[in-house]
Amino acid sequence: MEYKIVKTDKIKIAGVSATANFLNTNQITGQLARQFMPRVGEVTHRKDNFKLSLHKYSSFNISEFNPNQTFQKWIGVEVDNLQSVPEHMETLTIEAGKYLVIDFEGTIEAFVSYWQDLHFNWLPNSEFEIDNRPHFERLGPDYNPNQAINKEEIWIPIK
Repeated sequence: MEYKIVKTDKIKIAGVSATANFLNTNQITGQLARQFMPRVGEVTHRKDNFKLSLHKYSSFNISEFNPNQTFQKWIGVEVDNLQSVPEHMETLTIEAGKYLVIDFEGTIEAFVSYWQDLHFNWLPNSEFEIDNRPHFERLGPDYNPNQAINKEEIWIPIK
């Protein structure tokens, strides 16, 4: 598995969120994207052109995986500051730390399988310990869920 380790400062997010679980996350993600994407241009002070699909878990332990476990699902963008966030959008600050970053290219269905293999098989047998900070995928400007193949970065918080 090819990966890189990235140390981050605090990450500031502007976007929208809702409660989801592993059974309805695709539906919730679609709803949030339809709510956020038409308004993404209203967000000022963006750091880049990437969008974030983010999962904020109360705790994440794959050995205790429960598909009904709820978490806060976000769609948003990284910003330099949180002073001028558009009305009806929320903010989130992720504490500084290390992330395991893995590039993925493929279909949405292949992503689900890849994510499961990564979390159920590869990570538990790796040297890495997951930290209790949000997990997210960075989606480039060309990302489109209606395309057959997309590229994204998987960001997993590690200690």
